[in-house]
Amino acid sequence: MYFLTGWPRRLLCPLKSEEQPFHVQPSSQRFYFAVLSETQLSVWFSRPSVLIVSYIESAKASSQFGFYQQAEWKQDDSMIAVAAANGYILLFDVVGGGEDKYLYEPVYSKGRRGVKVTPGYKEEQCAPALSLEMKRPMDLEAPITSMLSLQEDLLVSTADGYLHILHWDGISNGRKAISLCSVPFSLDLQSARGGLCLDLKGVYIRDMTYCVTLDGFAVVLNDGRLGFITPLANRITADQLQGVWAADVTDGTCVAVNNKYRLVTFGCASGSVLVYSIDTTTGSMQLSHKLELSPKHYPDVWNKTGAVKLIRWSPDYSVAMVTWECGGLSLWSVFGAHLICTLGEDFAYRSDGSKKDPINISSMSWGAEGYHLWVITSREETELVENMEEAPAQTQQAGILQFHFIKSALTVNPCTSNQEQVLLHGEDRLYLTCGDPAQLPSSSSESPHPHNLPHGGEGSPSSNSTSQGLSTLLGYKHWHVVQIHSTYLESNWPIRFAAIDTAGQCIAVAGRRGFAHYSMSTRKWKLFGNITQEQNMTVTGGLVWWKGFVVVACYNFIDRQEELRLYLRSSNLDNTFSSITKLHSETLLLNVFRDMIILFRADCSICLYSMERRHDGPNPSASVELLQEVSMSRYIPHPALVVSVTLTSVRTETGITLKAPQQVHTRKHRHTTSPPYPQRQASRSEPHSRYTHLPFCPPVVLAQYVENVWTTCRKAGMKVYLPSVWLPLFPRDHRKPHSFLSRRIMLPFHINIYPLAVLFEDALVLGASNETVLYDSLQVERKGRESLEGLFPYCTVERTSQIYLHHILRQLLVRNLGEQALLLAQSCAALPYFPHVMELMVHVVLEEEATSREPIPDPLLPTVAKFITEFPLFLQTIVHCARKTEFALWNYLFAAVGNPKDLFEECLMAQDLDTAASYLIILQNMEVPAVSRQHATLLFNTALEQGKWDLCRHMIRFLKAIGSGEMETPPPTPTTQEPSSTGGFDLFRNRSISLSQSADSIAAGKFNLTKTFSMPSGPSAKGWSKDSDCAENMYIDMMLRRHARHLLEHVRLKELGCFSAQLGFELIGWLCHERTRVARVDDFVMALKCLHKDFLWPFPVIPAGSISSPFKNGHRRTVLSQHLLKSQSADSLLNMDTAPPQAVARNSNHTWLDRLGALGPTEMDTALSHGGPQTQEAFLSPLTNKTEECSIGSATDLTETSSMVDGDWTMVDDNFSTLSLTHSELEHISRELANKGPHKSQVQLRYLLHVFMEAGCLEWCVVIGLILRETTVIKQVVNFLDSPEVPPETVQSVRSGLLGVDAWASTDCLGYKPFLNMIRPQLQKLIETSVEQIQPEAFLPGASNSKLAEPQPAGPSAEDSRGPVLLGLALPLEPPGGLGTEDGGVPEEQEEQAVDEGAYDCTLS
Repeated sequence: MYFLTGWPRRLLCPLKSEEQPFHVQPSSQRFYFAVLSETQLSVWFSRPSVLIVSYIESAKASSQFGFYQQAEWKQDDSMIAVAAANGYILLFDVVGGGEDKYLYEPVYSKGRRGVKVTPGYKEEQCAPALSLEMKRPMDLEAPITSMLSLQEDLLVSTADGYLHILHWDGISNGRKAISLCSVPFSLDLQSARGGLCLDLKGVYIRDMTYCVTLDGFAVVLNDGRLGFITPLANRITADQLQGVWAADVTDGTCVAVNNKYRLVTFGCASGSVLVYSIDTTTGSMQLSHKLELSPKHYPDVWNKTGAVKLIRWSPDYSVAMVTWECGGLSLWSVFGAHLICTLGEDFAYRSDGSKKDPINISSMSWGAEGYHLWVITSREETELVENMEEAPAQTQQAGILQFHFIKSALTVNPCTSNQEQVLLHGEDRLYLTCGDPAQLPSSSSESPHPHNLPHGGEGSPSSNSTSQGLSTLLGYKHWHVVQIHSTYLESNWPIRFAAIDTAGQCIAVAGRRGFAHYSMSTRKWKLFGNITQEQNMTVTGGLVWWKGFVVVACYNFIDRQEELRLYLRSSNLDNTFSSITKLHSETLLLNVFRDMIILFRADCSICLYSMERRHDGPNPSASVELLQEVSMSRYIPHPALVVSVTLTSVRTETGITLKAPQQVHTRKHRHTTSPPYPQRQASRSEPHSRYTHLPFCPPVVLAQYVENVWTTCRKAGMKVYLPSVWLPLFPRDHRKPHSFLSRRIMLPFHINIYPLAVLFEDALVLGASNETVLYDSLQVERKGRESLEGLFPYCTVERTSQIYLHHILRQLLVRNLGEQALLLAQSCAALPYFPHVMELMVHVVLEEEATSREPIPDPLLPTVAKFITEFPLFLQTIVHCARKTEFALWNYLFAAVGNPKDLFEECLMAQDLDTAASYLIILQNMEVPAVSRQHATLLFNTALEQGKWDLCRHMIRFLKAIGSGEMETPPPTPTTQEPSSTGGFDLFRNRSISLSQSADSIAAGKFNLTKTFSMPSGPSAKGWSKDSDCAENMYIDMMLRRHARHLLEHVRLKELGCFSAQLGFELIGWLCHERTRVARVDDFVMALKCLHKDFLWPFPVIPAGSISSPFKNGHRRTVLSQHLLKSQSADSLLNMDTAPPQAVARNSNHTWLDRLGALGPTEMDTALSHGGPQTQEAFLSPLTNKTEECSIGSATDLTETSSMVDGDWTMVDDNFSTLSLTHSELEHISRELANKGPHKSQVQLRYLLHVFMEAGCLEWCVVIGLILRETTVIKQVVNFLDSPEVPPETVQSVRSGLLGVDAWASTDCLGYKPFLNMIRPQLQKLIETSVEQIQPEAFLPGASNSKLAEPQPAGPSAEDSRGPVLLGLALPLEPPGGLGTEDGGVPEEQEEQAVDEGAYDCTLS
């Protein structure tokens, strides 16, 4: 509606005077303002806001007439009447300074051409030079209390109880005086003929004003009574006046009238404003509503306001500004929507919390079109805010404060109510809400308004949809600000109308003359090329967009003719490209519906036109055809009373909605055959000829106290009035309607914002609100006086929205219309905030019924609960509503919706664990601890099984809170952050261990199977150790151990690691206890397969290139793949192609087996220690450069040192790095690298390896060493098996497991054979040890040796050809590959790796 922006502006008078102004009065068009001080009359211009002329009374005349008190303008702005204190009326003629005498003229910068082609350009752009000439004064011989300007007369009331009717010329026809005692007053006009009359002896009129549409005078008597005087004839004479008075009111102070809505507003000494309407039948005064501050928002309102001092309606009569004796401003809409108040929040308090005195106002007036409010403060207030820079206070006239406002386009152009955008306009800029700023190109044509929030650009929706939806209209809180073209503003200020199209891409504005339009896509304005055409027309009835045309109802000054014009947007703005239709009467309102236009004219008639867009030329054109004229004079007493006229469509019905001030009339087609008119229905596909004769039924009153109407042209016909919605109740699926149901229903509801647009499909109301920012800490005090920045906050306008769907659903349920409510809710169930709608409905009903002091005979909450059960979000809605409601209301809530224990179990059955956790909070407060512990245990076990670690941490805290007796409050929110998804298990925060070490860096001598382990240092562990003796901790630890045992039994090592890391479970200590129980490995092959699947690790294959891949000069590139690994992550090569199964079948490894058998363990270690570092120096740098482009990361395998894919441990020369690589060799290297799993899995496996080693679980160390192909791990385990502390069962298990893996690899996975051949010495040693320690008959060493020593047959077998595909594992999309780079590294190389991979380094605790 109306919104404050920025800080107020102070207008300083250039004339120095000791007198302070106290009264301001605007002219009829509000272009001039008369400002009074005690002996001075000044005239100010509106734009620019400058002083034009000042008349200073002489001392002698001042002593005769007395000080000035109030002023009044003549209707044509040619005279000013001033009332003096001694009962004199002083008349002043306002005389122009001649044709070429202007006080201020615009000065243009160099290169800019001023507009000087029209004869009257200076009147519009310049401040005129005026002079004031006083005529003969008129003595009324009594103090003057009020003045009122009529067309040719001046009505003056005096303190002796008389009404004086004066002529403006002051001479002709003399004057007439009417005694107030001669005017009969009664409660209504009927009782005035013979009933009791009011005694008015000694009473006079304190304040009065004239209402044009009511044709009468509203008066406030000096004893506080309120009245309305109606002339019974055209002339005001004593015997032709009749008065009515308002009963039971004796504290009236001031009065103002609203001509458009026919309302009379009276200010009272109590601080409230009473709004009356006049009953057209009896003539009595009926109280409509009150405007008063609510004690909820202003608790001490009765002590801070005092009596109402002034009431001022805006020029468009849409808002009223009120001020009180104690100060302050407040703004209300017509029917009581409170918009702004300066008695609270930042207006009343400084940033340090200290209280400010409210601004005390002696006079105020609205400027042109309501863009400014001119305010004159009292003398004390003036001294506080005056600027002391130039002169002392006694010689500097204080300034006038000017408050800036922006307003909705609906206030003057209601046809924009069919749009779904919010459009506001100030005196020189527009504010829009229409979409995504990223979709619009930037331009310099708009800039953020310094008085508002930074704007965001808006994008265009699809052309075939009129709804912009949530993504464009609600996603951005900022405004898109468009500066109105300065050239148009200079000669046509102020802007009177503004309109936007349905897509939000085109805007049109109209000022005093002509109009202009703006395109959001091109960022350009279009003005009339011929300024004469612009100045020869003025928009009278508004403007609206239709299919790329601007539809304008205007008056043509040349032809003196009312016209309807359509201008094409894409062509130049010129009358040549327009379609012009002559009209017979002045158009007051217009609107467009589909291809029809409706006009409301000054003769109270409605005209319907059909429009058609044609493409018969180079540019599209439009044709307009008159359909019908309907006279509304029978129903409308005055044409100015009609606020809006709208064509609507509800299903296949087309109606006309005409909004009068306090009621809405709807005219629809007749749907019965009894009238003489044929039955007709208008649909989207009907041709225009079907609209030729449109019959109308008598008007139907739908609602009262209506300010705005929003309609939709979609089939879901719904109309929203200011506080209510008109909803259809048609049955669906062509079912027969119920005879007892109305076809439509009016549903009232309350909203907290003033609606400016309605999104019907989203069930949302869009609006705006004033926000304030304090800058008083930055203002500089001068001689103890504050500046305006310190007195007033900086005002901004923010976009707001509110859901109204839950109000409609609730009203339908109240009326037992559950079926209609369910259909409506199901149609909106896809909205993202639909769960919030359900919560709001439950919450509102619960708050009202549970806090009611009186018993409710028919409670609505059970009905609402049953209604919500129809939707899958029932459980979440109830628990979220309960968590946001006071505990005292829970019993009432769950008595209606069901037992929370049953709801908890439903959540578990539905696997909705998060909602079940919320119900635990309810159970904790409503049930005994045993019940809470039982349900918490169920949820804890379920969360453990599903791996919801964050919920598990909450449950641990919850169970501990129950055990420690903390039953009053829910457990605190965990302070540990959610673990990251990168890296390993994230257990590094609890246990610090170096992952850059190789497995062999932990010497066998460091193992101590009987050692004790300390608790981890993480936050969870600290909480446990604090209450280690607590039964709850033991209970929680038992559940954690049971879950860990379950994971290890099912070989789910990855989940076991995550479980330990997320919950701070002490894994090593538990593994020590379970070393001989669940931590045993019964089937090595099955465990190996599970690890491959769990960690997404590909099964190794033997690439075809391993048979023969010679280098130049006869060298083998054995260690090449190792150094390629040093420069790029294994993750970056997972998508490379692997060798096909046929390549695996062709592999023949005679060289691997023969040479490995001749190479002893000592020689192999020596070769590794010499070859690793030297080859790294030779190949790391050039290969890194070659592979940088394809490398994803720089982290590599943490412990790998060398490769034995080709079985040749030849030393490499330093100059070998200069050799070039062939395509086959590069392909061979890529196949090797593809045998590695993801880097994250590699880190996790190595960490688990350290954990199992530290815990002494040797069997698991062997399994992980096999999948990582770590020769050092196998060697260390075999060496440690000689220790007497190792149980014989473990030795036997490792030996049999390795033999089983060897047998499985020989048949199903040949990729493991090279690694098994590498560890043949360790396996041989293990077999021999087992023979000595156990029994020689336990196994056949000859058979084992022959299996290891014999080479694989060259011919492919059926099992060999299957490759890894036949293992039956659900491998990921990454192709399985074989990596032959098995490790036998040395500590020096591990240290170099640690430097390269510092991101994964930790220290051993």
